[in-house]
Amino acid sequence: MSKAIRRARRATRRTARAVLRDRVRANRPHSLASHAVRLGETTETAKGIANGLRTVAKRLGLAGKAGRTRRTVDGRGRLRRVVRYTAGQFRAALAAYRPRKAAFVAARARLLEVAA
Repeated sequence: MSKAIRRARRATRRTARAVLRDRVRANRPHSLASHAVRLGETTETAKGIANGLRTVAKRLGLAGKAGRTRRTVDGRGRLRRVVRYTAGQFRAALAAYRPRKAAFVAARARLLEVAA
C-alpha cells in the first residue's frame, strides 16, 4: 500500500472521528448560557438570558443534571455547583421565556429561529 493511500485513509478516519465527537458533544448537557453561546449569542447576552431561563425552567419543572465545575484557568479554584440542561430542555425553556428587555427579546427571537 502506498503512502498516498494510507494518508487518504487516515484523513477519512480522522474526519469520521471528528463528526462522531461533535455529535456526541451536541447531545451532552450544557449550562443554559453555554447553549445560547453555542447558538451565536454573545457571552454577556447569554448570561442575562440564562438568568431568566433558570426561572422559567424551575417554573416548568425542568430538572437539569447537577454537576460541579471549577471556574479558574489552572483548576485550583473552588468547586461550584452547576446545573446542565439538554438541548431539548433549553428549547422548552426558551419557548416559555418572555423577556422584557429589548435586547433579550431580540436575542430570544434569534435563538428560537436557530434552535428550531
